[in-house]
Amino acid sequence: MHVLLVEDEKSLHQEVRQFLVGSQYLVDSAFTYAEASEKIFTNSYDFVLLDLGLPGGDGLDLLREARQNERQEASFIILTARGGIDDRVKGLDLGADDYLPKPFSLLELQSRMQAVMRRKFGLKRQEVSFGEGFSLDVSGRTIRHGGQDVPLTKKEFDLLHYLLLHRNRVLTRLQLGEHLWGNVLEDDSDSNYIDVHIKNLRKKLSQFAPADFIETVRGIGYSIKN
Repeated sequence: MHVLLVEDEKSLHQEVRQFLVGSQYLVDSAFTYAEASEKIFTNSYDFVLLDLGLPGGDGLDLLREARQNERQEASFIILTARGGIDDRVKGLDLGADDYLPKPFSLLELQSRMQAVMRRKFGLKRQEVSFGEGFSLDVSGRTIRHGGQDVPLTKKEFDLLHYLLLHRNRVLTRLQLGEHLWGNVLEDDSDSNYIDVHIKNLRKKLSQFAPADFIETVRGIGYSIKN
């Protein structure tokens, strides 16, 4: 998951960032309104963790601006010491997906992020079934088939998970690259690194069952039809 952490309190920022990176998230940082606005406009994120009291502007204005950006489909969780009901209601009305007042538990933050993803993609639980007998455990970051673990690298797991979250939707190589590596230049969109990861993923999955549910959309990218 690609996350933008918008928080100007440096000690808290570092604490949250280290936790997320340790939990296998790809994390970009912004400390001011202007930094966050530029990154939201430029990149695609799965999550934006947003403080409201930012140097240079109000986080609620940033949320409003982001929701007008058609390219940005991120889920927003507001992290703030401003716990008044008016701010909560306004943030949710502007399109925030959740609201977590400071101080907060990092484990609760992760749990809320997982809950937002389940709601967003209509998942009933942490385990996703696909193909002929495969299952993906979101929290445990494992793939299993018939009681056996399917050994995948971190990038292969993230790639498969992202495709499954967008099941029946074609994702371009650029979208997949941004999800796996963060900031990807347009000039890199013709690179074959995504194709190599897909090839390795299919090879490993096919040792347990057919992996033809991962479809190549010629000239565009990939999709899971399942």
